[in-house]
Amino acid sequence: MEYRSLGKTGIKVSRLCFGTLTLSPIQKNLGIMAGAKLLNEALDSGINFYDTAELYNNYDILAQAFEKRPEAVIATKCYAYDIITAQNSLYQALSGLKRETIDLFLLHEQESALTLKGHREAIDFFLKKKQEGVIKAFGISTHYVAGVKAAVKHGDIDVIHAICNQDGFGIVDGMREDMEAAILEASKSGIGVYGMKALGGGHLISSRKAAIDYALNVPGMESVAVGMQNSDELKYNIALFEGRKPSDELENNTKKLERNLFIHHDWCTQCGTCVARCQQKALTLTDGKVIVDKSRCVLCSYCAAGCRELAIKLI
Repeated sequence: MEYRSLGKTGIKVSRLCFGTLTLSPIQKNLGIMAGAKLLNEALDSGINFYDTAELYNNYDILAQAFEKRPEAVIATKCYAYDIITAQNSLYQALSGLKRETIDLFLLHEQESALTLKGHREAIDFFLKKKQEGVIKAFGISTHYVAGVKAAVKHGDIDVIHAICNQDGFGIVDGMREDMEAAILEASKSGIGVYGMKALGGGHLISSRKAAIDYALNVPGMESVAVGMQNSDELKYNIALFEGRKPSDELENNTKKLERNLFIHHDWCTQCGTCVARCQQKALTLTDGKVIVDKSRCVLCSYCAAGCRELAIKLI
């Protein structure tokens, strides 16, 4: 497995980052022991980079896997906007992951200079904790070209987790070429960039080899996060990232990789929280039913995390 340094952070990460949303209660809900087993297999296979978030509610899985394996580099994210919420998020991450430091701490789903300004108090708190050595690097995640550009101009952003794939799927405010240019600009400024949704939330599964090849060749993108739910998916993706042809057995075992969003209307209260939560504008409330536009949905599950009735599941 190839490793690269994330910008000027000095943190070396594997080109393949394990996106752990798939293990969480809002997706596969693999469970602590099964999830930890898969993560340990990934680390033993050379993957040292793991992406999670407070929203994913899976710190217990990562703690079980990596409490005694500090070589695992963990990035987490939160929505904190002031000192109190920032303190709570940092404490939850440290205690939940059973670590004394957090490798990468990001603000989740930042859109522009305006949203960064709105989170200024939290940013200042995290930067202080970085100076104290509690956080090694600070950054943002974004589905917006404007978010990447704002991070570059900000001056205190070390890392960006940006959406990028061969079809430009899920980029809210531009085309693939716009995101590529913004990523390159960020990299040239010394910011480490790792990508998300290389497979477009499952939309690019049919062309996954080409999609991974594209992601690995985006100038300035040091690592690419991919969600995996079992050992076959893990081995398949490792082969692609290492430039090897997956075995015929792995090809057969991983044909059904697509995820499906299910909304259980029998207990959905039509509150509209999921509709407001969706950055992709993939959900609408029509005639008392939540309708999914599958051409826009990136299967991120963030709508499910906001549903008080647990009416949405991604499996």
